[in-house]
Amino acid sequence: MSQSFHRLLPEEAHSALVRIAALKSDGPTPVKMQAKGLTVSYSAKEAVKDVTIDVHENEVLALIGPSGCGKSTFLRVLNRMNDTIDGVTVKGSVTLDGQDIYAPNVDAVLVRRRVGMVFQRSNPFPKSIFENVAYGLRIAGIREGGLIAQRVERALRQAALWDEVKDRLTESGLSLSGGQQQRLCIARALAVEPEVLLMDEPASALDPIATAKVEDLVAELRSDLTIVIVTHNMQQAARVSQKTGFFYMGKLVEVGDTTTLFTRPKERATEDYITGRFG
Repeated sequence: MSQSFHRLLPEEAHSALVRIAALKSDGPTPVKMQAKGLTVSYSAKEAVKDVTIDVHENEVLALIGPSGCGKSTFLRVLNRMNDTIDGVTVKGSVTLDGQDIYAPNVDAVLVRRRVGMVFQRSNPFPKSIFENVAYGLRIAGIREGGLIAQRVERALRQAALWDEVKDRLTESGLSLSGGQQQRLCIARALAVEPEVLLMDEPASALDPIATAKVEDLVAELRSDLTIVIVTHNMQQAARVSQKTGFFYMGKLVEVGDTTTLFTRPKERATEDYITGRFG
C-alpha cells in the first residue's frame, strides 16, 4: 500500500480518496465476463474462494487487496493461464459472452486471443520492436505482410508508442526504456485484437511518468476493450476504474462503483484496508 495512505488519519484518507475517485461509469453496460462460485486451489490450498463477480463491457474493473489475497490468481483464471500450472483445480464457472470458457469443447488458445494479458514486469522478446508486436499475429497464422504491418502500426498507436518507435522498428525491443517496454508488451497483446485485456500490476515497476502514460492508455483503451487491472496502488485504482473489487484472504469482500467503494464501503474490512489500518 502507498506510504502516503499510512501517514493519513482515517478521516484524511477518506477525504483524499473522495478527491481522486473521479472516474464514474457512464451507465449500465452488458456483462462481458462473469465468474460464478469460482474456487481455485493449488493442490489442497484454496487461493480463491467462492468468488462471484460480473465484468462489464467497456469498463475498467480494478482489483485491490493485500499481497497474497488471490487477486492475480483470479485474474489468470479469466484467460485460463492457470492451465499451465500443475496441481491447479478450478471449480465454478467463468463465462465470456455467456459461454463457459472452461467447457471441454473450448480451445484455451482461442480464449487467450480474446482475453489478452499484460504482466507485472515487461517481458519483450529478444526480437525487433516490429516482430515483438507481430509475434501473436504470426502464431495466429496471419502471413500477409501488408496486413501484419497495418496491425502492428495500429497496435503501437493504441499503446501510445508509435511516434516514439516508428523510425526504430528494426531495433531490438530490449533497447527500449522500461516504460516503453511495458507499452510494447501492451501493443503485443493488442495486435491480436482481444475483446478483454487483463493487466497484472502493469505499472508497479515503472517511474511516475511512465506510470501516468500507462494510466492514460488504460483510459483510452476502455472505449474499445473491457479491462481488468490488478493494482496495489489505490490511488491508481481510483483514477482508472469504474468498478473496484476488494479481495482479502482469497475472498471477494465487496465490489461496486469505484467512488462508492472508496468513500462509502459496505464492509468494515474494506474501510480498514483503504484507510491504512492494515495491508
